[in-house]
Amino acid sequence: MNREKIAIFPGTFDPITRGHLDVIQRGARLFDRLIVAVGQNPEKAPLFTAEERVGLIRKVVADLPNVSADSFRGLTVEFARKCGATAILRGIRSTIDLSHELRAAYTNRAVSNVETVFVLTTEEYSMISSTLIKQVADLGGDVSKLVPGQIIEPLLARLKTVRKTIDPEKLDD
Repeated sequence: MNREKIAIFPGTFDPITRGHLDVIQRGARLFDRLIVAVGQNPEKAPLFTAEERVGLIRKVVADLPNVSADSFRGLTVEFARKCGATAILRGIRSTIDLSHELRAAYTNRAVSNVETVFVLTTEEYSMISSTLIKQVADLGGDVSKLVPGQIIEPLLARLKTVRKTIDPEKLDD
């Protein structure tokens, strides 16, 4: 009896980038089902709500029938267990990522018996991060080569809204 191979691809995805999409597309070929898992990290102040990020991801992956998106709170391995996933998919951009991801992978396997599968990010996306994209977009730069097309308008609109809520008196000179 063959068991369906299910993996989760956890992250903040604030916003989803072309680098994330590259990993998702390749993961979709490796697994029967891939769930893009939007984590809610209390240490981060995201630009988009978890529900908005899930909605944006669903638009971006609409042409991938075996990929879905959902959000979760708490431990990644608990979400994986809840979904019936036996693997966590992670993209590696650099040796810095690898060092961090190895520690997490060993811990996840020790506490839950969930394997981690690493996919090297395509070179052209290796330096992309959601933080960098938000900075470039906020300063008026072109991010069309960094994020999927469906993300540009919501990203610019949200940045414009956020800028209006910043008190100019509280900004450094």
